[in-house]
Amino acid sequence: MAELKTYEQRLSDPFKPPELKFSDIQAAVPPHLRRKSFGWAMVYVIRCCSFSWMFYVLASRIDSTGFLNVVPGLRWIAWMAYWFWQSVAWAGIFTLAHEAGHDNVSQHKYLNYSVGYVLHSFLLAPHFSWRATHNAHHKYTNSMEHDENWVPRTREMLGIPEHHEGTDYEELLGEAPLFILGRLVLQQILGWPAYLIDNTLGSPVYPAWTNHFSPYSPLFKPKERFLIAMSDVGVAIMAVILYRWTQDVGSANLMKLYVIPWLLSNHWLVMLTFLHHSDPSIPHYRSGEWTWLRGGLATVDRPLLGWAGRFFLHNVSHDHVAHHLFPHIPFYNLPNVTKAIRPVLKEHYNYDSTLTFFALWRSFKACMFVENSGDVLFYKDRKGQVHRHLQEEDSANGPLLSATAKSEE
Repeated sequence: MAELKTYEQRLSDPFKPPELKFSDIQAAVPPHLRRKSFGWAMVYVIRCCSFSWMFYVLASRIDSTGFLNVVPGLRWIAWMAYWFWQSVAWAGIFTLAHEAGHDNVSQHKYLNYSVGYVLHSFLLAPHFSWRATHNAHHKYTNSMEHDENWVPRTREMLGIPEHHEGTDYEELLGEAPLFILGRLVLQQILGWPAYLIDNTLGSPVYPAWTNHFSPYSPLFKPKERFLIAMSDVGVAIMAVILYRWTQDVGSANLMKLYVIPWLLSNHWLVMLTFLHHSDPSIPHYRSGEWTWLRGGLATVDRPLLGWAGRFFLHNVSHDHVAHHLFPHIPFYNLPNVTKAIRPVLKEHYNYDSTLTFFALWRSFKACMFVENSGDVLFYKDRKGQVHRHLQEEDSANGPLLSATAKSEE
């Protein structure tokens, strides 16, 4: 098996779009890895929900446990431990709902619908709305024209003038570290609700205030409207449950036991999805060079949270390349899928062992915009610099010239 390339090695290697055949990749995956087991999937659902319940029971006793008040600050350390582990557990619950959205819980659609609906509603997420746009994302991954998530903004969209000697990118984009950090924190905590409410960092082809709650949103097809409305009902029912629960436990407990871990679980969700598709070494394509397979390969496997990411997040970050190539293979089989396809993908398999929070900071600063033209695009940073180059490109990170184009010149 070929040695894994580091992030720095990927940047130093000029990029050429993959010419692999999906049939060769498919042939490397043993048939038994495609099988789905409702019973096995429910073991993971029960396990994740049991850990979440255990964390909740322990946390509900923090304020009434006397010895935690003996040492100053110990009680808040206990609360922070709860917020961390509960947020990770809830990110895992979201991931299991995500698996249901890919019909990986069962062979029967109504079981997938039911599991995904319940789990996502608990987290105030509209399941069928998310399912519709997420599956569109898988269909058009890293397509500038058709992808639904983390679509790069162009130089023109951000109002950045064409490059010339006097362009001050730092002034245009804001380079102060505190400014960058503030924007990053807002993205991580509020990015998921903002995406649901007004399609923030979704596809720019939709009008302003496009959202995931209106059955008549341009995100959805007319045949999907009933399920979109049912998603809203699920979120509304959970909101009522939380309201009634707050009447019993008080607003302070609502904040500590639900709202804070919910916000932090959104952070994990935004972090892993952002880093899957926003990296200086990963291309985005316009229609001239985009194919489904190239888009699926344009993502990165990351060992997010190490063993805890494997255990609670169900391989979603460790084996994301395999997930994009085989979205209908259950998550518990993806580690073996990754092992099977790596020898076929060779240099086109992307893995980054960089500490995840450092990678987040690096990508947030380096993934600012792409050029207005070109079919194979890499992000430019806050100084207008690109970090990876094509084997054949013009001086402005322009289109990769195909053999046909060169023959016509």
